[in-house]
Amino acid sequence: MRIGLHCSTSGRLANAARRAAEVGANCFQIFSSSPRTWRAAPPPPDQVEELRRLRAEHDLHPLVIHDSYLINLAAPDEEIRARSIHAMRGELERAFLIGADYLVIHPGSARQAPVEQGIERIVDSLRQAARRLRPPDGFMLLLENTAGAGATIGRTLEELRELRARLEPELPFPVGYCLDTCHLYASGYDVSTAEGLRDTVRQAEAVLGLAHVPVIHANDSLGAFGSRLDRHANIGEGRIGLDGFRRILNHPALRRKAFVLETPVDKPGDDQRNVETLKSLCRKFRTATKKSS
Repeated sequence: MRIGLHCSTSGRLANAARRAAEVGANCFQIFSSSPRTWRAAPPPPDQVEELRRLRAEHDLHPLVIHDSYLINLAAPDEEIRARSIHAMRGELERAFLIGADYLVIHPGSARQAPVEQGIERIVDSLRQAARRLRPPDGFMLLLENTAGAGATIGRTLEELRELRARLEPELPFPVGYCLDTCHLYASGYDVSTAEGLRDTVRQAEAVLGLAHVPVIHANDSLGAFGSRLDRHANIGEGRIGLDGFRRILNHPALRRKAFVLETPVDKPGDDQRNVETLKSLCRKFRTATKKSS
């Protein structure tokens, strides 16, 4: 299985790979620049090469980049959208340069405009951002589902499917999905129970096609079911719970996905504890299966 976490690149790009290896992860996610600034320079070639070397040395695959929190490709405000398009182009260029397998993006918020208009703006924005780019083989853009607060696009699987269907003919790279467990739960997909998980997986297969979902953000939820509250919790400390994650991690249709933690680090070592918790849930399931057989 691929179990990883979001790691900081503070000080040097390769620091994220070192931290992933330290905590026992075999995949990881980063920001390619500060998530709270509009402009960013590409990383120096020596840092890119160092990152590649460490990934090969520690079998860290895949490498996922998450886009900046500032970007809103659906923004009705033309100035914000123009800045978002420019920032997204930078995200794509850095992802290609760094050798990322996936770039995860939040689709955006339509604000007071209808969802349909928001989707149209996202498609146009990404078309502009990707114009004349030549992606490396194996790269994929991933649309992340949202918790559904405000006018965010991507709360339902159907909205994600519609967006991908419109994007694929317009972009020079494939488009897939990243499903976030906290966002699923908060938006009305009950992944905390056995029956709810079965239904969610069935819907995801029917609507999205699970072959198009290579990455799952593994986050427990502080918010109640259907609350649309995007508040992540450490594994087992939220409403999904340890039993919920045991079922998610070991579901036959999901266990080959890359599970990437975005859980809070309130105390030193929280990140490693969450990685170890996910690993233990997989081991416990396998041990129980062997005993019963």
